[in-house]
Amino acid sequence: MDFFGGEGSSQWTMIIPLIVLIVFSVFMRRRKSENTPQDIASSLLNDLNANQGIMERLSSQVRPTKLKIGSWQRNNAKLGFLDDATRSSVTNFFKMAEDFNQQMDTAKRYKTTSYISGINTERMQEPLAKSREGLQEWMKVNMQQAGPGAGRQGCLPGMGG
Repeated sequence: MDFFGGEGSSQWTMIIPLIVLIVFSVFMRRRKSENTPQDIASSLLNDLNANQGIMERLSSQVRPTKLKIGSWQRNNAKLGFLDDATRSSVTNFFKMAEDFNQQMDTAKRYKTTSYISGINTERMQEPLAKSREGLQEWMKVNMQQAGPGAGRQGCLPGMGG
């Protein structure tokens, strides 16, 4: 039995390499690390914005979500481009977020909410707000200096990010 349709096999010789190319480009885009300060700041800001939403929904969730800290874990040693106040706020917030996630893991491990009820998220609000504000200001100033097209490139140069 011919699964490729016999006469239509020439279609598959075009489609299969195209699918492989698309899958390859998706994996390459995901694995691309943040190399420039703009990439790092953008990635941190994305995590902070996601964390803002998580914290706003925290009281209404039955099963609270862990905070996003992936960008921090990849880039915490590369923050020299930020001013001291912003760097301090970002560091302070993400250390609190790591502690929060650790308490979430403990609660999940022991299947109890008593660990979660003791978490004070109010003290995280100020460092989160200052971090977001500082990174947004840094992005506004430095993305204007870098000009258009200075961000990440897609798999085809000149096609945008």
